[in-house]
Amino acid sequence: MLNFIQNLVMPSFDIASKLDAQLMDNAINVARKDILNRWDFKDSKSEIDLNKKDMVLMITTENDMRLDAILDAIHGRMIKQGLDPRGLDESKAHYPSGTMVKKEIKIRQGLDKEAAKKILKDIKDTKLKVTSQIMDDIIRVSSKNISDLQAVIAICRKGEYDVPLQFINMK
Repeated sequence: MLNFIQNLVMPSFDIASKLDAQLMDNAINVARKDILNRWDFKDSKSEIDLNKKDMVLMITTENDMRLDAILDAIHGRMIKQGLDPRGLDESKAHYPSGTMVKKEIKIRQGLDKEAAKKILKDIKDTKLKVTSQIMDDIIRVSSKNISDLQAVIAICRKGEYDVPLQFINMK
C-alpha cells in the first residue's frame, strides 16, 4: 500500500506543443497593422484572417513577394510575443486564386505521432530512470528523482524537433 501511495506522488511533468490562442491573435493583429501601414503595401488587397475555432491562418495577397513579406512580419511578431514560429505548419503550398495568391497555414496544437515517437526515443536513449508515455497529444514523463526529470527537459531542449515544446504540469 505504501508503494502505491509513493507512485501516486512521483514527480512528473508533461511535454506539450501548443500555441496560446490569445497571444497568437495579438501577434496576427499587430502584424496586420504593421503590414497595412507599410509603403510597399499601399493600395494592396492583402488580407490576413485567423480562424480561432479551427486554428487556421489564411493569407491572401497579390504575389509571392508580398506573401513572403507577410510571413516574415508574422514570424517577427510571434517571436516578440514569445511564440515559436515552428508552431505554424507552412508545409501546404500556396495556390493562385484568380489574380491573388492564397496560403492556408494550420496552427499546430499538440504533438503529432512522429514528433512524439522521436521524443520518446531520445528520452529512452538517455538511459535515465524515467518512465515516459504518450497521452493523447502530450507526453507524460515521471521519475522518482527530480534531477532525472530536469535532465530530460535539458535533452528535449537540445533536440531538433519540428515543433515547439513546452514543459508543463511539473509536480
